[in-house]
Amino acid sequence: MIILGLTGSIGMGKSTASNMLSRLGVPVCDADALTHQFMAPNGAATGQIKKIFPDTIKCGKIDRQILGKLVLKDTSLLRKLEEIIHPMVWEAQEKFLRDCSRNRYSIAALDIPLLFENGADKRCDVIAVVTAPGFLQKQRVMTRSGMTEERYNNIRSNQMSDQLKRNKADFIINTGIGRRHTFNALSTIVFFLNQSKPKIWRPGWLELRG
Repeated sequence: MIILGLTGSIGMGKSTASNMLSRLGVPVCDADALTHQFMAPNGAATGQIKKIFPDTIKCGKIDRQILGKLVLKDTSLLRKLEEIIHPMVWEAQEKFLRDCSRNRYSIAALDIPLLFENGADKRCDVIAVVTAPGFLQKQRVMTRSGMTEERYNNIRSNQMSDQLKRNKADFIINTGIGRRHTFNALSTIVFFLNQSKPKIWRPGWLELRG
């Protein structure tokens, strides 16, 4: 089974690409969705986050916007949050891959925003990076609820540059050209990977995370 890592900076169209991969029959594990699940009321990470970040709790729930502002301004707090969340995400990804292998999928995708930043690229056979022109990236992001210029800049400062991600990629998908181009590019990648041999996956894959 080929493990495809899907990544890209904020606003580059990763969610769109992820949905298209699903349409092409490739199961996708979304790291952001897992994080939301773990931070939901009664989520696996909620108790620990409440202890370390008590000011982020509003009406008994974690206010993700407040938490985001805190960790984006203080890298030490960001590391503490990652120490809680990342092991949970890794274990969930391990289960996902085991299930995909058991169901005999030839390709499984890990959708991870900070794939290079947290070293998850080492757990993938190939990496696909979504990209778009800078003006379009900012245009997309600034339409999001609660987004400000300061927050946008803070998020970008905590992510590897788009140029460096593209330099590290096996495949580059330009989402700025249009959805049809994106879908066709992903279709070509899936066709190619179905002819390739896996190198990474085996039971006990989680042990490679170090």
